[in-house]
Amino acid sequence: MTGTGASAGSGTSPGSAGFAGSAGFAGKAGLVTGAASGIGRASAREFARRGAAVGVLDLDERGAAETVELIVAEGGTAEAVVCDTGAEDSVRQAVDRVVEAFGGLDFALNNAAVASTDHRLDELSLAQWEHVLRTNLTGTFLCMKYELPALRRRGGGAIVNTASNGGLYAIPGAPDYVASKHGVVGLSKTAAVDHAPDGIRVNALCPALTRTAGLDAVAARAGGDLVARQAAATPLGRPADPEEVAAAAVWLCSPEASYVTGIALSVDGGRRA
Repeated sequence: MTGTGASAGSGTSPGSAGFAGSAGFAGKAGLVTGAASGIGRASAREFARRGAAVGVLDLDERGAAETVELIVAEGGTAEAVVCDTGAEDSVRQAVDRVVEAFGGLDFALNNAAVASTDHRLDELSLAQWEHVLRTNLTGTFLCMKYELPALRRRGGGAIVNTASNGGLYAIPGAPDYVASKHGVVGLSKTAAVDHAPDGIRVNALCPALTRTAGLDAVAARAGGDLVARQAAATPLGRPADPEEVAAAAVWLCSPEASYVTGIALSVDGGRRA
């Protein structure tokens, strides 16, 4: 599904020089994985509002199409692409489709992930471990594997990988999730160093408690007052809205962050402090 309310074309890439246009991303093209809902949807919409053409990637075909509809209704350009980020052929085809649709790739937000809670390590099945690592860590690796050459062809660009504050410290009962997100942080830092000579910036985004359908599902499984307890432990006293996390992701891809690479940026209401 493709919708067009603004044109997409080639131009100077982030990380090497500024974007054209006051909107910041005018003439730029990018993709967001896990864009059918939550942080991914909010990010795809914000990129589009700022002038980018956006590939909306998700395994949830209906949700991705709904995100495109929202973008088009706001005057933006987007294309929905069904993608299983843990499957190499699916990722390769999805990146190729975005490049073909918009003429290139200037930025990417690798956001697709699954959560896991309420398992101590010795209670965790191998199947559950492999499922979480496949989606969260292998998926990020595969996305970057095919995004990096596309960005290099544009003369540079920016990648943001959604990790978690769980990529910076432990979350009790989530060894698979924490391991996967620590891996995303490490992978992002290594890619930032390796690909800096190509004019490509790579950063990790580390949100904490965020109001999404995923949080609702985790809270339902955990029972009790999980969200209230976590909010009480947050200095700002509440979960983030997806739009607040999206704003950080968009900034990391923007020319305003042109000297920022290899970091793990907490968006956590003060939790880490």
